[in-house]
Amino acid sequence: MFFTSIAARTDLGLVRQGNEDSALYHSTLIAVADGMGGAVGGEIASRIAIRTLATFTPLISNLRSDLDSQSETLQLALSNIDEAIASEIASRDELAGMGTTLTALAAAEESVVLLHIGDSRAYRFRHGNLSRLSHDHTVIQELLDQGRITEAEIADHPQRSVLTLALMGRGMSELATGEESSPAIHVYPAQRDDLYIIASDGLNAVLSDVEIAKIIASAPLDQAANNLIAATRDGGAPDNVTVILAKFAPLEKAVAEPLNQPISFLGAAHE
Repeated sequence: MFFTSIAARTDLGLVRQGNEDSALYHSTLIAVADGMGGAVGGEIASRIAIRTLATFTPLISNLRSDLDSQSETLQLALSNIDEAIASEIASRDELAGMGTTLTALAAAEESVVLLHIGDSRAYRFRHGNLSRLSHDHTVIQELLDQGRITEAEIADHPQRSVLTLALMGRGMSELATGEESSPAIHVYPAQRDDLYIIASDGLNAVLSDVEIAKIIASAPLDQAANNLIAATRDGGAPDNVTVILAKFAPLEKAVAEPLNQPISFLGAAHE
């Protein structure tokens, strides 16, 4: 199976002057990175993440039938991204403190492999139901998990945007939680005609999961992507928002081999 139909959009929102989001999409890989560390630093960090990940796309495509190797390749990509960010910071003092989230889904034969660091999100829409596949690496999420706050308290919480995990060039030990050997990698069984969604937090900062599901269910893929962006703008769009919707299905016979298909880029990675 592959990501056979893809709708991807990015938008500055109504407050930001520049786009710190970067994204890519391909028949075997979709990814979103949300940079942090100021306008310049955020753009650079997310661009490094997406452009570095893109170099692994041929290998990820070739390993679709070997989940263990595909997962190991994504883990290697994560390490290379962190090293590239560290190298860029070392060469420019003004970039100290920059970093990025990264959420990506790789298509395998009957599964999707999630690579996730930070608070960009991955969802699956199946039979009319939206399920969140990613778990936010944020202070807010930790407080929710511990039962110390409620969902109703999130909007006004002073730490609502504070990350507990991000790619900042500090080495892979910074990304280990001790819970498992590769905490950033998760494998999910997939079904034909599943719809997968990845988005920067500019989407869920405005729209609830219920609202996202309603918009996705009410329109064809391309229009649904447009409607998600429009709904965030209607809600004030305080941040950049990037969203990718991708259907999981067999490739049509007329479609070229996946390895021959170009990788498309959005946001800072497109520049």
